[in-house]
Amino acid sequence: MKGILLAGGSGTRLHPMTLAASKQLLPVYDKPMVYYPLSTLMLAGIRDIMLISTPEDLPQFRRLLGDGSRFGVRFAYAVQPKPEGIAQAFLIGKDWIDGQPCALALGDNIIHADHLSALLRAAAGRPQGASVFAYQVRDPERYGVVSFDQTGKAVEIVEKPAVPNSNWAVTGLYFYDKNISRIAPQIRPSARGELEITDLNRVYLESGMLHVEKLSRGCAWLDAGTPDSLLQAATFVQTIQSRTGMLVGCPEEVAFRMGFIDADHLREQALSLGKTELGRVLLELAEGEHA
Repeated sequence: MKGILLAGGSGTRLHPMTLAASKQLLPVYDKPMVYYPLSTLMLAGIRDIMLISTPEDLPQFRRLLGDGSRFGVRFAYAVQPKPEGIAQAFLIGKDWIDGQPCALALGDNIIHADHLSALLRAAAGRPQGASVFAYQVRDPERYGVVSFDQTGKAVEIVEKPAVPNSNWAVTGLYFYDKNISRIAPQIRPSARGELEITDLNRVYLESGMLHVEKLSRGCAWLDAGTPDSLLQAATFVQTIQSRTGMLVGCPEEVAFRMGFIDADHLREQALSLGKTELGRVLLELAEGEHA
């Protein structure tokens, strides 16, 4: 399976911070925002990743991430000339996807859970259909909302409903089978002129091929797209790391634990981070001193 990181948009809700820098390059505590969804894709076992961003911001992502070799993955890059909806990513990346299954992660979404890797690998391993993750929120009208019947089966998905039928929001992480390259071009712009990911998910839902995984209370989903949510995300990461000693959203650590890189490679990456706390923890991990 391949994976797309969508890191476009103008980040207007974060102005003036995003007037000179991509939202997904802003820091979330001790790492760039894009590291968190990147780590999520890697936890699913995905090693071929395309990052899509604006013409202005793409060079900065190239500078940050390179070819991916330091994380044991392979990066491709593509331009989104102007934002025309999340589902547009599959049109931009169609030739690169080349008829294979593909996941999509939004560059401003952070998902954290102890058992997350198992959930992600299960989604990536489904040979047919699509998989999305739902999370309970108090403001579902801001998101794509999924409703369930009495048996727990997903029956409806609506984009930003004025009167939501449930408080289960679809997170910014999606897994699709090889049919995605055929289905995505069939999506038509919505009333607001965008190719909605919800419409794409609805195609799978109506064909009985959409798997919706409810994220439990033991999971955290953060959308770091506003000043308040950006601060909340940074505080969350700082709290977890300082109290437990475990890293959140660190692609070097994920690469090592997933077997993408060895201890020598991790040690090299740790030393390149200098005298930072992140570098110290990664060095301990490389030396076998960190569980």
